[in-house]
Amino acid sequence: MIMSHSTVLEAPATASISTPGGSVSDNSVTESVPARRRDPRWVLPALVMLLVGTGVLYLWNLGSEGNANSFYAAAVQAGSESWKAWFFGAIDKAASITVDKPPASLWLMGLSARIFGYSTWSMLVPEALAGVASVWLLYATVKRVAGPVAGLIAGGLFALTPAAVLIFRFNNPDAVLLLLVVAATYAMTRAIQDGKTRWLVLAGVALGFGFLTKSGQALLVLPALTAAYLVAGPRHLVRRIWQLGLAGASLVASAGWWIVVVLLWPASSRPYIGGSTNNSPLELAFGYNGLGRLFGGTGNGGGGAAQGGGPGGGNSSFGGSSGLLRLFRDEFGLEISWLIPAALIAIFGLVWLTARARRTDQLRAATIVWGGSFLVTGLTFSLMQGTIHPYYSVALAPSIAALVALAGRQLWERHDTASHLIMIGMVAATAGYGAYTLAHNDTSSWYVILAAGLGAVAVAGLVLRWTGRNRIARLAPLVALLAVLAVAVPVGNWGVRTAATAHTGSIPTAVATSGSGMSGVGNAGGGAPGGMQGAPGGSEGTRTGNRQTGNPPEGMTPGSNSGSRSGFPGGTESSGGNDTMSGTMGEGMGGDIGGATSSKLISALKATTTTWSAATVGAQGAAELELSTDTSVMPIGGFTGSDNAPTLAQFKAWVKEGKVTYFIAGQSGGAGGPGGGSSAASAITSWVEKNYTTTTIGGTTVYVLTK
Repeated sequence: MIMSHSTVLEAPATASISTPGGSVSDNSVTESVPARRRDPRWVLPALVMLLVGTGVLYLWNLGSEGNANSFYAAAVQAGSESWKAWFFGAIDKAASITVDKPPASLWLMGLSARIFGYSTWSMLVPEALAGVASVWLLYATVKRVAGPVAGLIAGGLFALTPAAVLIFRFNNPDAVLLLLVVAATYAMTRAIQDGKTRWLVLAGVALGFGFLTKSGQALLVLPALTAAYLVAGPRHLVRRIWQLGLAGASLVASAGWWIVVVLLWPASSRPYIGGSTNNSPLELAFGYNGLGRLFGGTGNGGGGAAQGGGPGGGNSSFGGSSGLLRLFRDEFGLEISWLIPAALIAIFGLVWLTARARRTDQLRAATIVWGGSFLVTGLTFSLMQGTIHPYYSVALAPSIAALVALAGRQLWERHDTASHLIMIGMVAATAGYGAYTLAHNDTSSWYVILAAGLGAVAVAGLVLRWTGRNRIARLAPLVALLAVLAVAVPVGNWGVRTAATAHTGSIPTAVATSGSGMSGVGNAGGGAPGGMQGAPGGSEGTRTGNRQTGNPPEGMTPGSNSGSRSGFPGGTESSGGNDTMSGTMGEGMGGDIGGATSSKLISALKATTTTWSAATVGAQGAAELELSTDTSVMPIGGFTGSDNAPTLAQFKAWVKEGKVTYFIAGQSGGAGGPGGGSSAASAITSWVEKNYTTTTIGGTTVYVLTK
């Protein structure tokens, strides 16, 4: 909440503005492009403290993350040694198949690894710095509308959000995507203020590269940004439409150039586009990562039984059942829901405050931008039927933080009854929900008492300020501080604990506990997806901070919420707390080598001189072997083993040319991926089993293809 009486950055207009709360001075709702004033002297030190603190939070003990998601780590390592693999986002240095996302997020990490050599730090420091840059851009965006205090609060709340802490310390694409989305929002805010076309073009470029990072998810903010400029842009309507057309063209150009290059590149000399059904980047973007995510199918999960806990209750995948309460349940709740009650109340308050404002009112434009982004993204994540993971919710973090900061600042400056009541409601709902969530997720009792106590005292102070503000005017700064702490402490507690927990694996989650797994309203029920295939012959392994929730995709057997989890043969999987979950996988993700690989197998692969030291079904297993041996391992079938690449004919040709030394059998006999794997993976496995004899290296069953 933004409760300071200090001078804001922008000088307001001189006329007073009529709002539903009465006639008030417009010292907080700007009607035109604001005049710039020199920042108060405390602003720069405060900003430096915010950014340094964010950097420490995101960089502290970063080495404990290891390879993070080995699927992307292998692509980073490959890109650090092969420009071809880097450009296409291939999993292996020999560039046989790409990851199942466009490659933009890998470009930054790959360049860092090429310069400094592959390591946890060279891979993840760019992600952490993207987080610091995102916080700075969010601060700058909110500051332009509501002043530096609002910007600082927004930046701080964003930085502490558990989903943000998790992602900016990890190598999934969401970190770079978030930076680009916040950059686009900043550019659009500038365009709304001064009407200059260059800002609209810059916003389009940022979203275009966001599309090259995680396909259609980057476009979830597009309706809000477009609507805000159409409504509040300073030019006449025809010019605004023309400018938005240029912005759209820049988006298409910045997103389309890579797709055009891939389409024009001979398919025989580039890697197969992982995740697609026809080796096309267009099908990857609009099928697997587009409509497939929204409606299920096209390689995505879904089809689980409805679960309790709220309205909706349609298909589910890794993210639990769909419905309006999805974001409050299980890992979603722990990662993002802390400030959602405040954000919803903030939207109501901001709409009420700006209902009678002029068309170009900056606060109303900001409400459209951030409120629209929050609602479109939140409803999409809540209702989508395809594969969704809890960490996707990080996309909501900037809009939630901005809404809370903007509304808090505006409401604090007003003294009418409605504004006081909305402010009290925001603080009470946030503190109460935060304390409840902490109490139901195995948190130390003193954290719960602190959160509840701060909330109670802050609400009492706000009530006294409302009923007798002249008598406690001197205590207003203290009341403001208490309100900020009441909002920030619960979410900050979980954010800091997330930073203190190591996270590895393909589905990272914020720090997990041994409680019921519920956060807030309703529990999705059901167990976690079954464990990924273990390393053939591997030893016991552990994985921290990686609890999976909801129903598994088809082909997996759900586990329970207690007991052991078959992540590795003979081992269990830790979730960063005390929670371990059991689960088995039938003909699931075959060849997924997730445990410790034997030293003898590593030595054997390192000793090879062929293009690929080995081939195995599924990218997770291949990635682990690549990272352990620094050799190229062919991931048959891509991420889940379900892509039809390579074909049996291609594989036979490569074996005949002496390009593959070993075929490593998966624990389940090879064919993998939800639903039983691809026909190509099955055909290759059958051909190898029929024509080559097995041998054992370090307890792992392999086929020698060079004999």
